[in-house]
Amino acid sequence: MADPKGFLNHGREVAKSRPVDVRLKDWNEVYVPGSLLPIISKQASRCMDCGIPFCHNGCPLGNLIPEWNDFAYREDWSAASERLHATNNFPEFTGRLCPAPCESACVLGINQPAVTIKNVEVSIIDKAWDSGDVEPQAPERLSGKTVAVIGSGPAGLAAAQQLTRAGHTVAVYERADRVGGLLRYGIPEFKMEKRHINRRIEQMRAEGTRFRTGIEIGRDLRATDLKKRYDAIVIAAGATTARDLPVPGRELKGIHQAMEYLPLANKVQEGDYVAPPITAEGKHVIVIGGGDTGADCVGTAHRQGAASVTQLEIMPRPGEDRAPHQPWPTFPMLYKVTSAHEEGGERVYSVSTTHFEGDEDGNVQWLHLSEVEFIDGKLTPKPGTERKIPAQLVTLAMGFTGTDRENGLVEQFGLDLDERGNIARDADFQTNVPGVFVAGDAGRGQSLIVWAIAEGRSAARGCDRFLTGASELPAPIRPTDRSLMV
Repeated sequence: MADPKGFLNHGREVAKSRPVDVRLKDWNEVYVPGSLLPIISKQASRCMDCGIPFCHNGCPLGNLIPEWNDFAYREDWSAASERLHATNNFPEFTGRLCPAPCESACVLGINQPAVTIKNVEVSIIDKAWDSGDVEPQAPERLSGKTVAVIGSGPAGLAAAQQLTRAGHTVAVYERADRVGGLLRYGIPEFKMEKRHINRRIEQMRAEGTRFRTGIEIGRDLRATDLKKRYDAIVIAAGATTARDLPVPGRELKGIHQAMEYLPLANKVQEGDYVAPPITAEGKHVIVIGGGDTGADCVGTAHRQGAASVTQLEIMPRPGEDRAPHQPWPTFPMLYKVTSAHEEGGERVYSVSTTHFEGDEDGNVQWLHLSEVEFIDGKLTPKPGTERKIPAQLVTLAMGFTGTDRENGLVEQFGLDLDERGNIARDADFQTNVPGVFVAGDAGRGQSLIVWAIAEGRSAARGCDRFLTGASELPAPIRPTDRSLMV
């Protein structure tokens, strides 16, 4: 245990954010660099090392949280990094991007503010990089087996790293021009600077993983041809089919899916553009969708100089406290104020878009909406609440409905889908096609980054068992009750 009285002597402190007027002038991460290290030992000491650590169950990766909290309290950063990497390939990603279901399951959180698990995690890994504790772990011998990983998001990268370290020759295929998937082009720079991805890619290259960018399996290379080249395949292509909004006026110019808008802003940061082809500068921006992707659009629009930003959500505003049907240690739906929301804009709940209105040139100018309410379990428009708001750029951030069916990958492999449109798999993450595995959103549906990494590790173990007959990878640590997770 860290400090038996830590949770009594110290209150919860989190990372400090840079002032809004300062951070809106750049695309750097919003938090003050180095602000955590002076406080993180005391914050780690608040961990009670519970007899039953429910944080383990709250985390899909099964992170050994009390153990690395203890090392962080003692400032033994090398040992803390070792325990952190035992279950998580990329803690610098999760420490910045995960919504921290582990903190929702923290026992201290029953009647006090939970331990700042996420802040401790990111402090450990940042210190590990600075100290040189993160090194390539090349395999001692090669198996002679080859594996193709389709997709370089968190699931694909985790699977590739695990399989490479097990001695297999792994090639990662990515249809974009750079490695990283949604980490690269879906997550804005102000949430995670891409240097964190770049140095992990260099580590993986040093370990032996090969990367093939600009190749879309199903279009540029047939899936059947890929299967002939490799002994096994792991599909980690994500759930990239975006949910659309089929209302009158959807065809107007200026209405885009979030994943058409966000990548262009990231490409500016990569140096591909001087200015993005789609920009919020000087425009009244409407973001439809109240989740994290919607918040990413809000923060991006602020930095591009939008005239106004309004975020619409069809569901009612969540409460400040746990609802009775979401008791501890489940992951509750709470009202969340992200860094993007701190920067301005308006959030409107319980509204539904009825149609768009454009000008004579076909550009969107107005969004018409109506308030909605639940009647007999269905969201129903409230009469007399119709109104319109200015809209010169609209981004649709309403989630995703499944893996891409247009590029031919599913059909060319002959894969079965489940009732939700995801690629079906067994307990070993193997599809109906022998030697073809699936991990992450492609098999699970849209989910959290921690689930993606956990599934990448699990699929790698199943793939390794298929190739060798006896897995050389550690057994994945999984929650015993998945109902505790969203």
